[in-house]
Amino acid sequence: MSEEQLTGWVKQWIDGWIVSRGAADPVVEPWGWTVAVGVSKEVARHVLPVPAEADVRKLADAAPPATWLKLFAPDEVVRPWAGDEWEMGVAGFLMTLPLAPASPGPAPAGYTVTTWCRGGVVKVLVRSGDGRLAARGQAGLAGPVAVPDQIETAPDQRRRGLGALVMRTLQHAAREAGARDGVLVGTPDGKALYEALGWTLRSPMASLARRAD
Repeated sequence: MSEEQLTGWVKQWIDGWIVSRGAADPVVEPWGWTVAVGVSKEVARHVLPVPAEADVRKLADAAPPATWLKLFAPDEVVRPWAGDEWEMGVAGFLMTLPLAPASPGPAPAGYTVTTWCRGGVVKVLVRSGDGRLAARGQAGLAGPVAVPDQIETAPDQRRRGLGALVMRTLQHAAREAGARDGVLVGTPDGKALYEALGWTLRSPMASLARRAD
């Protein structure tokens, strides 16, 4: 995998993520992109697809509180480049998938699935028989690319295949909307699910936040 390929995937992830979260358009920087997010815990993020130590140290020194660094490299490599006021977030994994024309399949007995699209964001809601949230997820659409985001299953509903159902439904809906490739950054908990669904691991991602205090 070349640096150019990695940078291309990261840019696709950003393009879909900002649609999903309603963030500002990315600003091109010499080392990657800056995205204004605009929430109290994340005012902005700097995204470096190929992080260099000098760039990370400079950003870490100058960034205000509630800024995040998204660095596509192993945690143990980049963590020493930031100061003690930076905290490690949950590790991420950049993954990709060609979206195939496949049906998501039926929901398990007793569950209902609702799918809708607003403002370029596809959403999936799975409810239990009594109407409670069982699982959910969404995907930001950016031209030919879909970026699944905020995939979650209620703690008491896990290990029932609902996460896989949400992902298959998102993938199907995204392809129906014109997307042909999927790109995401998954958590360690989600990584095994995505790999089981055919997603390919491309790079680890370290996530650091400057404490808001």
